[in-house]
Amino acid sequence: MRCPFCGNIDTKVIDTRAMEDNSAIRRRRICEKCNERFTTYERVDTIPLTVIKADETRESFDRDKLVKGIMMSCNKRPVSVESIEEMVTDIENQVMNSMRREIYSKELGEMVMERLKDMDDVAYVRFASVYRKFKDIDSFMQELSKILDDRKN
Repeated sequence: MRCPFCGNIDTKVIDTRAMEDNSAIRRRRICEKCNERFTTYERVDTIPLTVIKADETRESFDRDKLVKGIMMSCNKRPVSVESIEEMVTDIENQVMNSMRREIYSKELGEMVMERLKDMDDVAYVRFASVYRKFKDIDSFMQELSKILDDRKN
């Protein structure tokens, strides 16, 4: 590690501790040339996630964009912001744990719909109507019929 005071590359670790939330390692170092002390932090470098859109374009995964889309579906519904945040964290963890670097937007949408179906039927239908791009009332009614059938079973 390069000393921030003199630029020397010979430094020595004198103390190592985990951060309180275990998100990083804090290291105290000393420069062997100027004897100045400094602190460095070591964190896990997460794999950047890319979303492949329907038109095959790619964009970086944006957690906030996903939260906003779900919140629009849950507008004026008895769904808390905390439960939406939990849902997005769960989806994000599931994708990150798969160690994939790319995911289709369709897969993300299906993951959201699966969770919304259990959370709130109206929010589910709202999300599905935008996500599945219902072209007419018949396709909308088919989706509603599926929900009603699931309720009966």
